Amino acid sequence: MGEWAPDVWADVSAPESRGQISTVGTRPVAARGTRMTEQESGGLARLRRAAGHTQETFVNAFRQESARLGVAAAVSVRQLRRWESETPPPLPHPGRQAVLEAMFGMPLAEMGFDVPGHRVTVAAPISDAGEVKRRTFVADAGALAAAALLPAAPGPRIGTADLGRLREHLDGLYQTDHTAGSVPAGTQAERIEAEITRALSSASYTSGVGRELQTMLAELHGHRAWYGYDGGRIAEGRAACMEALAAAQLVDNPLLQVSVLETLVLLAVRAGRSWEAASAVENAYRLATRAGAGATVHLVIALRDANVATHAGDLSGARRALSRAVSYQGRADADADVPNWAGFVGPFEVDYATADMYVRADQPKRAVPFLRAAVRGIGGGLARNSASYRVKLAGVLLAAGEVDEACAEVGGVLDTWGGIASPRLLGKVHDFQRAAGVVDSPTARECVARIRETV
Repeated sequence: MGEWAPDVWADVSAPESRGQISTVGTRPVAARGTRMTEQESGGLARLRRAAGHTQETFVNAFRQESARLGVAAAVSVRQLRRWESETPPPLPHPGRQAVLEAMFGMPLAEMGFDVPGHRVTVAAPISDAGEVKRRTFVADAGALAAAALLPAAPGPRIGTADLGRLREHLDGLYQTDHTAGSVPAGTQAERIEAEITRALSSASYTSGVGRELQTMLAELHGHRAWYGYDGGRIAEGRAACMEALAAAQLVDNPLLQVSVLETLVLLAVRAGRSWEAASAVENAYRLATRAGAGATVHLVIALRDANVATHAGDLSGARRALSRAVSYQGRADADADVPNWAGFVGPFEVDYATADMYVRADQPKRAVPFLRAAVRGIGGGLARNSASYRVKLAGVLLAAGEVDEACAEVGGVLDTWGGIASPRLLGKVHDFQRAAGVVDSPTARECVARIRETV
């Protein structure tokens, strides 16, 4: 006969029982639990495996859940093995019980533990005050079908190799946008988004893989925000920004939030929402500081700051922002890790922003040397931006009275026009066409005719 175990009502902090379970009053219990293999074990091991955990990852998940609950409880792999292999398993402390029940959403007794009466959780409406103040579950797990508790038919498994493939496709959007424009990039983005969403909705994956998938989805929304800006679909772009910001906040990625905010600045300026653009800049600075971002990220923010000030007519504010940008540019080479979305920035962006300030101040002749430097500096790798810079330079040259040079710049853009599909670039060309159309010059008339034939 097994030994007698005393009542443990009063001592909830006593060491976990080794093969003996106490309940209200006293009763005979087994002297020592027997062992069986994990394959033979029931509740807890089955639940753990169904949740996709190894014993090691379960221990980490247990620690995270206890932190969420604010319960001082932890478990080791050794203890978990005892719970899964002994019959009956050792009874967890009340704190561990609370964590286990929260992790699996069912009472401890239904996990295979022999639970004393005073520690049994019951299924009842939580607003009904019973005579005994017990913890309750709103749903009776025992009354639910097993399929409702465990995933009956998990989807395909997503692993690191799948993440690598998706990441390659996602990063490829930058190259497509820079070389071919936002229209083909947007088409690719739709396919990638469908694949990521399908994986998140129906595939089987670890928490780490799930987090990376959500991060990719946030990045994808950020791409869509840019495509909305480039395509002149401002409301659509702002909506994508909001989705991207929410997704980036959910994965607690401050640098990803900065990348979305820098696009939101452009959209807000285009929409005439200068207050929103200024707030986006301030929040971007705050998040970058929190993340310990390097000079390159701060350079991008400073350029957006200059953009906001320029369009608001605050030329002194624009000069201050550009001075900060020059300072950040001088330190950018020391950055060890630069996010993909900030990889485009360089001295040519500072020159372009400076020229923009002079254009806003109605000083096109002072803008010309900065735009020429920007066009030289951007090179050929960013074909869409390079063409955009050249059209901008052409417009400023035209305003400065340099008609022949202006038309030559536009002619160079038209020579490679067929390979780029960017609504914003098209709009700039049409703006130049209208401006050149009122210039009484054979060169200007010829240029306007060629634009009409080409685009």
